[in-house]
Amino acid sequence: MTMTQRYTFPGVAVITGAGGTGIGAAVAKSFASTGCERIAITDLNLNSLDQTRQAILASHPQARLVIKAGDISDESFVESFIDEVVASFGRVDYAVNCAGILGDALRSTETPTAIFDQINNVNYRGSWLCSRAELGQMVRQDPLASHDPTRAPQRGAIVNVASQLGIVGRPSAPAYCGSKAAVIAMTRSDAIDYSEDGIRVNCVCPGVIETPMTTYSEEVRERLRPAVEIAPMKRMGKPEEVADAVLFLCSPLASFVQGHALVVDGGYVIN
Repeated sequence: MTMTQRYTFPGVAVITGAGGTGIGAAVAKSFASTGCERIAITDLNLNSLDQTRQAILASHPQARLVIKAGDISDESFVESFIDEVVASFGRVDYAVNCAGILGDALRSTETPTAIFDQINNVNYRGSWLCSRAELGQMVRQDPLASHDPTRAPQRGAIVNVASQLGIVGRPSAPAYCGSKAAVIAMTRSDAIDYSEDGIRVNCVCPGVIETPMTTYSEEVRERLRPAVEIAPMKRMGKPEEVADAVLFLCSPLASFVQGHALVVDGGYVIN
């Protein structure tokens, strides 16, 4: 069995924050390129979702897509999205919760409660709502037979996207750091609770990745420059590099990886 054969994905993938050219879009495209033909994507902006759809279908016209724009901090939207995925594809096998926001550079005493709530409603509450809905479907479905006979079948795999700043602090980012630390803690707790159901729950912790969220203005680039220069590799990562880590955690190659926070940051947290 070749490495390529072991990295095929015969099930259904769900990705949040999948519009445009960020991490979520890279994850969706990577699933398509490794044999996943049933993919559901969501983001706030329908136009950015259509950009991802067109990119996938241009290279993989056989792919079947569910596309639904909405706010992942809205419980009713999250439930309706997962219901639509299950109505269309019958199950959810790989779920990647990428949607998130950065927020302004503010110390706690400078942070309005509304800004704190906005960051946590998307980054933590939104991730929790999505993960809860995905887990709710996964526990009800039969395990997906593994295409690798040496690996046990799994009922589902969830990867939450946290951040290196869920592990270490950064000046003027208490709300963001706290929201991402919460995602890591949630991931570990769910990994414990759902191991007996054959579901794996892990997260990735990206460093500074070259996405619209980190490059949309020179002010943001300057704010992030110290983090880039501190990391031993001294560059921004690419969305595709995070997507590689995500797909590994969803794949049978990670069959014994549970509750892990995989840092993808060019070495920032070790320096």
